[in-house]
Amino acid sequence: MAELEETTVAEQLENPNATRQALDAVNKRLESISNDMERAKIAEYVDLLNRPLSLMWRNLLGGTARGVGIAIGFTIFAALIVYLLQMLGKLNLPIIGDFIADIVRIVQHQLEGRAY
Repeated sequence: MAELEETTVAEQLENPNATRQALDAVNKRLESISNDMERAKIAEYVDLLNRPLSLMWRNLLGGTARGVGIAIGFTIFAALIVYLLQMLGKLNLPIIGDFIADIVRIVQHQLEGRAY
């Protein structure tokens, strides 16, 4: 609003060009605000907030997609870790081989139902 100059009503009546320039500046600023709001998609956001079932449905789908993505990502990550441990186990490195053997023993005990 810095573009607008403060003038009195008497000055505006005496100089219609100043009034016209002030109105043009206000119009330009309103168009700028309108364009910014359209780019921000505020109308769609307000419409979405006015329809709570649609909002809940979108959040449900988004949450489900994130959950499935996390599950798939963790599965791939865990498979990669198991694969790398198998490769390290095949190398028969003394410290790492003993560590992997301990892990295998712990898992076998848990599967058999005995406490560690």
